[in-house]
Amino acid sequence: MKQSEIKDLSAAELQEKLSQTKKVYADLKMAHAISPIANPLQIRSVRRAVARLATELTKRELQ
Repeated sequence: MKQSEIKDLSAAELQEKLSQTKKVYADLKMAHAISPIANPLQIRSVRRAVARLATELTKRELQ
């Protein structure tokens, strides 16, 4: 998810998207711990998406 797409979301949508993305990240980590997944770089991209969403939420709270 790109930063421009994140900026267009409302605060409620950001919260929902963040919780969904965190769940996907946890599922990927668990799957990779059990048996290696085909594309381990997918974990990195999801982790960075979580960080982008959390950063945007924090930024909006501070304004």
